[in-house]
Amino acid sequence: MSDTFDYIVVGAGTAGCVLANRLTEDGKSTVLLLEAGGSDLSIWIQMPIGYGRTFFDKRINWMYDTEAIEGLGGRSSYWPRGKVIGGSGSINAMVYVRGQPRDFDDWRAAGNTGWGWDDVLPFFTKSEDFDRYSAHHGRGGPQHVTEITPHVHPVCHSFIETAEGLGFPVTTDFNGNNPEGVGFYQINTRGGWRASTANAFLHPARRRKNLELRTKSQATRVLFEGSRAVGIEYRRGGKLHQVRARREVVLSGGAINSPQLLMLSGIGDGGALAQHGIGVQSHLPAVGCNLQDHLAVSYFYKVRTATLNDELHPLLGKAQAALRFAFDRRGPLSLSVNQSGGFVRSEKDAPNVDLQLYFSPVSYTKTPLAARKLLNPDPFSAFLLSFNPCRPTSRGHLELRSADPLAYPVIQPNYLSTEQDIAEVRAGNRLLRQIAASRPLADMITEELIPGPQVASEEDQLADFRARADTVYHPTGTCAMGPDAAVSVVDARLRVHGTEGLRVIDASIFPNITSGNTNAPTVMVAEKGAAMILEDARRR
Repeated sequence: MSDTFDYIVVGAGTAGCVLANRLTEDGKSTVLLLEAGGSDLSIWIQMPIGYGRTFFDKRINWMYDTEAIEGLGGRSSYWPRGKVIGGSGSINAMVYVRGQPRDFDDWRAAGNTGWGWDDVLPFFTKSEDFDRYSAHHGRGGPQHVTEITPHVHPVCHSFIETAEGLGFPVTTDFNGNNPEGVGFYQINTRGGWRASTANAFLHPARRRKNLELRTKSQATRVLFEGSRAVGIEYRRGGKLHQVRARREVVLSGGAINSPQLLMLSGIGDGGALAQHGIGVQSHLPAVGCNLQDHLAVSYFYKVRTATLNDELHPLLGKAQAALRFAFDRRGPLSLSVNQSGGFVRSEKDAPNVDLQLYFSPVSYTKTPLAARKLLNPDPFSAFLLSFNPCRPTSRGHLELRSADPLAYPVIQPNYLSTEQDIAEVRAGNRLLRQIAASRPLADMITEELIPGPQVASEEDQLADFRARADTVYHPTGTCAMGPDAAVSVVDARLRVHGTEGLRVIDASIFPNITSGNTNAPTVMVAEKGAAMILEDARRR
């Protein structure tokens, strides 16, 4: 095995798989891809609905827990993150959402030249292989985007009809020219299998002789000569190894692992690093700050109409679904449970979309997250309605627990720490109840199981939100992009301030969280980041 490469990419997650593919396309540039986890060749990863089993599997999941959160009544929050080839894109619900155009225009307005909606749209379409022709989508790209509208459970149409009756627009494409409204989600699958960036970008590229993948290899620090990053130290098989990079080191560990590795390497707040006995390579106080995430709650409704529970709870139903999936890769096992939803304004006069809705034709009240068991559908007909504010204003942080690279970091999301976030939660609670009380959904509901009719007042609903709400698994922002090194970590070309030859390319660079699921924007960031690396190499 060689110990010197042109590029070293740390993390074979959503972004790292894209980078490994794009940086080796010329057949000449050598790339080492390091991954702390192992193989993604598991039926529970590759079968779309199998993520219910990977949710608590420590073999492929970091299984983080946050610190106690004041806004949630002192509860901590469980944060599953992928520790496997494909990263969190191997264990997520596969929902493909780019976000609202204003999300990226806000990035550009904050001083990040080249990151407005018109700038990033070509990189979204570059990665796509969309089901049908559309002026707003790509065809022939590596990652397939599937329209599930013909295959959604029938009760999802009742949700759309109900929301439309309340005056919300209906959109045929959350990623098209009219992303606002209610509709059906698109997902990253191909032929009934998960279309993670591992499957779409990495595995095809592994045939190239200029790409090397090393799994079970956890990076412990970035190596420097002066201000220039020249390599990585990593632990594999209980031993420390070092590898060198001729051109650049790229961190793609995500919103938890990338800032952690920077701090372990002496890049972060100098005072905090000194407390752990870590020498300061570069004083960047923003490393680990600006942590943002989507926080959601679900309302569970028992109904007189058949739902996915009726298909997937009985043993016979599971067997039939498995046989259908084996026969033609269709049926409920080929889909996500997040089948319909929307991006709406909580009030008609709200200036922008501020709530994301989810309608899932399934429920699992009998397996709460605290039990950390396989998510299993309830033995009765039910569905759930959920929402989260799109652009929370609360900001959390991440810091080292110790100088031990294997110690999990301290994660404090600081949820519900602003009045704006609390106001949006109140509005979302009202909206869910309004939808459930409107026809045709109201005609099929027999009982609100959770939180139940006893939670009636606005204050009771807010208290219920604090007691039950949890992450939507979208942590971002901990290595934020920006022009000012005092409040950001990377510049608009994703280079770490105050260093040479070191970039961060993953969801941690988001200056502000996007309005929706974060996997698709992370792919875009990786596509754009790879293009920047190659452009800079040509200039040199």
